[in-house]
Amino acid sequence: MRDLSKIVKAYDIRGVVPDELDDETVRAVGAAFAHFTKASSIVVAHDMRESSRPFSRAFAEGATSQGADVVIAGLASTDMLYFAAGFLDMPGAMFTASHNPAKYNGIKLCLAGAKPVGQETGLLEIRDLAQNGVPAYDGEPGNVTERDLVDEYAEFLRGLVDLREIRPLTVVVDAGNGMGGYTVPHVLSGLPLDVRPMYFELDGNFPNHEANPIDPKNLVDLQAKVRETQADIGLAFDGDADRCFVIDERGEIVPPSAVTALVAVRELAKSPGSSIIYNLITSKAVPEIVREHGGNPVRSRVGHSFIKATMGETDAVFGGEHSAHYYFRDFWRADSGMLAALHMLAALGETSTGTTLSQLLSEYTRYVASGEINSTVDDQAAVTAKVRETYSGQPDVEIDELDGLTVTAPTWWFNLRPSNTEPLLRLNVEADDQATLDRVRDEVLSLMRG
Repeated sequence: MRDLSKIVKAYDIRGVVPDELDDETVRAVGAAFAHFTKASSIVVAHDMRESSRPFSRAFAEGATSQGADVVIAGLASTDMLYFAAGFLDMPGAMFTASHNPAKYNGIKLCLAGAKPVGQETGLLEIRDLAQNGVPAYDGEPGNVTERDLVDEYAEFLRGLVDLREIRPLTVVVDAGNGMGGYTVPHVLSGLPLDVRPMYFELDGNFPNHEANPIDPKNLVDLQAKVRETQADIGLAFDGDADRCFVIDERGEIVPPSAVTALVAVRELAKSPGSSIIYNLITSKAVPEIVREHGGNPVRSRVGHSFIKATMGETDAVFGGEHSAHYYFRDFWRADSGMLAALHMLAALGETSTGTTLSQLLSEYTRYVASGEINSTVDDQAAVTAKVRETYSGQPDVEIDELDGLTVTAPTWWFNLRPSNTEPLLRLNVEADDQATLDRVRDEVLSLMRG
């Protein structure tokens, strides 16, 4: 067995096919996962990449060799796999490399109830079992059955957010040749929506653009189509459709923080006084708006394992990240780009005719932000220490190190975080106005790069 340490990441398994990830490796992971969970049944699903379906079968072979039954759910988005793990109450495995290029594939694992499996919650143990060999199983092998869950998934989501009585909307959806092209028609059909599809053909080679909407260049086609068709809203999904980015009627990108704030207000209307989780790179408008609507804002580190853990500790009703991951208590605390999209459609559709998305969101967008700026540095710790020393002791400046270095002043803040896999420092700045943003951004970049 090859060394698996390179492909076992913080939250999933991901590597180049077949050089780093092949049938043998996947079969070993399947056996290891079945042994680790001791589950009687496991649900498995896959995206549209060429290797995904064969990998799901190889995983099933490994899992059944350890006595576990396997339910093959077939084509699915990642949040549909989370639905299956919650709805069927069994551990799950999703074969996808999300937004990565075509040469990659991977495995996202979860426990029953869609509870996450990361390095701190079993992924390293699964890696070691797969690497070193799973103890022999002397019982009967498990059985494989197939079950299509897409209609039950769609019905469940539509039960959480009712769109039947909204005003008619024109919606452009860019699936990026990913799994949104499969799930969107099932979820949005029969509703008062004129859906204009873009790149719905399932194609793991991504012939039109990368299925990575966090990169603005991959939203250009959608922005143009929204303007051209005079649509009310645009939606862009990543490759496995667990993230959703929003475009307003002007063709402008809606900050994920504004989406977080809007959905938080809607969830607080259903569950007054609840906690809302936001990560520390989210706009400071989010905790302000949560408090204004009677909620309890709870700050978290970046990353789904931290968000989900904090949601469990606080019984939070909702959580949002700057990367457009949105987590819902009534979706087993898992993230769902589709559910966030339904909330956006409902919020806009419930307004009076003529109200635009940009008008609706104006109260949720209060500050200006730099977006993430990456800098290559040889010594991340030394550069971070230099920045920290520069701002320490300045009047009205607070410093914390919950996740990287966060420096906060009355009219601005910034966060500096190291990449886990590259010699990069990631800078995010937010300020009350553009001039302040430009000044703070340039000061910090000068310290980092000077």
